Amino acid sequence: MGPILEVADLKKRAKRRVPKMFFDYADSGSWTESTYRANESDYNEVKLRQRVAVDMTNRSLATTMVGQDVSMPVALAPVGFCGMQWADGEILAAQAAEEFGVPFTLSTMSICSIEDVAENTTKPFWFQLYVMRDRDFVNNLIDRAKAAGCSALVVTLDLQILGQRHKDLRNGLSAPPKFTPKHLWQIGTCPSWCMAMAQTKRRTFRNIVGHAKGVSNLSSLSAWTAEQFDPTLSWNDIAWIKERWGGPVILKGILDPEDAKKAVDSGADAIIVSNHGGRQLDGAPSSIRALPAIVDAVSDKMEVHVDGGIRSGQDILKAVCLGAKSTYVGRPFLYGLGTQGKAGVARMFEIMRTELDTTMALCGERKVTELGRSNLYSAFGEKFG
Repeated sequence: MGPILEVADLKKRAKRRVPKMFFDYADSGSWTESTYRANESDYNEVKLRQRVAVDMTNRSLATTMVGQDVSMPVALAPVGFCGMQWADGEILAAQAAEEFGVPFTLSTMSICSIEDVAENTTKPFWFQLYVMRDRDFVNNLIDRAKAAGCSALVVTLDLQILGQRHKDLRNGLSAPPKFTPKHLWQIGTCPSWCMAMAQTKRRTFRNIVGHAKGVSNLSSLSAWTAEQFDPTLSWNDIAWIKERWGGPVILKGILDPEDAKKAVDSGADAIIVSNHGGRQLDGAPSSIRALPAIVDAVSDKMEVHVDGGIRSGQDILKAVCLGAKSTYVGRPFLYGLGTQGKAGVARMFEIMRTELDTTMALCGERKVTELGRSNLYSAFGEKFG
C-alpha cells in the first residue's frame, strides 16, 4: 500500500486489519454524524500566516500540561474498547506515549485495567473517570488510580446519557461484544488481529469486572453498564471528586463559554473543549469552532485544552494558535494501533511531530509556546495577523 506518510494512510491500513464492528466503533459519530465530520473539516477554515526570511533554527515543541512537561502539545485521549482495536491496546499505546514524552489517558471503559497499564509502564499516566450511579465503585476507581500513581484525573461530563450511534446498532456491537456468525466472519477476515487477541487474557472491561458490585462475568457486566451512567451528575459532584483525588483535575466535554466559567468556579485545573468526538450531541459545533470563545472567556483563569478532529500536526498548530494550551488525539492513535500495534502509535507520533515542527517553522516561529492568533491569517470569518 505504499509508505505511511500521513494519518490517513494509517486509517486505510487499520480498516483492513481490525474487525469491522471494532473499527466502526472508533470511526463513527452519533445520528447523522454531522458534528463528527465538522470536527475534521472545520480545521480547513483556519488559515495560516506564512512568514519568510526569519531564523528557523533551534526550534522547540516542548510545553507543559497541568504542570507536567510534555515533548509536544499532545496527549492521547481516553478511548473505550481500545484493547479491542488491538490486543493489549491500552498498554501498547501507553508505552508509545511514555517513550515519546506525552501523557496517555486510560478510559474507565478500557479493556486493560488501571493495574495492567501501571504494571507495564514506568511513568505516571492519566485516568479518565466516568461518574456512575454506584458511588462506591467510583470512589474505588479513584483510589485505584491514586494507588497506580496516575498523575491527573480527567472527568468526562458529557456522557450522562448515551448518544445513539447507528453504526454500532447496525453492527450489533454490545458491551461486552456478542459473537454472532456475522461477527465471527468479520473476525475471521483479520488473521493478524486474531493471532494477537489469542495471546492475551485481556478481553473484557477489566476496570469493572471483579470490582463493581455484582459484576463477576460478561453477562452481569452487560446489565451493569446499561444502567450505570448517572444522569444526575452536576457541578456539585466536582467538589467531592477533587477532594477524593487530591491532584490535578481536568474536566472533559466543555463546549460552551458559560459551562467553561462554571468549570473555573468548580476549582478544576483545566478543561477540554470537546464534543466527545461527535459521538454525543449531533448538530453541536465542532470543537475547533467552539474553542476561541471559550479561550476568551476563561484562559486567564485555567488551562484550556481541546480534542476532536485533529488529524495532523497542522491541526495541532491551529488549535494552539487559537489559544489551546494543548490538544488530545484519539482516532489517529487507534488507526496506528490497528495498523502496527505499538509501532503504529509511534509512527503516528512521528508524523504529527514532523508536520507540527515544519509548519511552525514556515509560520516563522521557533517555540510552540509562542504561537498565537497573530500566526493566523483568518479563522471562521475573523481576520488576524
